[in-house]
Amino acid sequence: MCQLMGMNAARPTDFCFSFKGFTRRGGGTDKHSDGWGLSFYEGKGLRTFVDPTPSAESRIASLLTSMPIKTHNMISHVRLATKGCVNLENVHPFQRELWGVN
Repeated sequence: MCQLMGMNAARPTDFCFSFKGFTRRGGGTDKHSDGWGLSFYEGKGLRTFVDPTPSAESRIASLLTSMPIKTHNMISHVRLATKGCVNLENVHPFQRELWGVN
């Protein structure tokens, strides 16, 4: 079970304000406390951050909300474990490479 937040924009847009509110759902204002993840494009490069701790308590999530990050596309996920252990390998978003593109 999960909650997702996504953004697509015509111009690079700062998503940190929305992401900061979203991180509170990960163990703060909601029960989705079994990890979180965030992926966004920086130019053609993909940055992904995942953490098995609740996003409301995560030092990584806190750091990201304080940075001036602008992007065209991003996706974030907070997890409520219904299957599988609470660990790094079960946190989304997963990423893969296909024909040299992330």
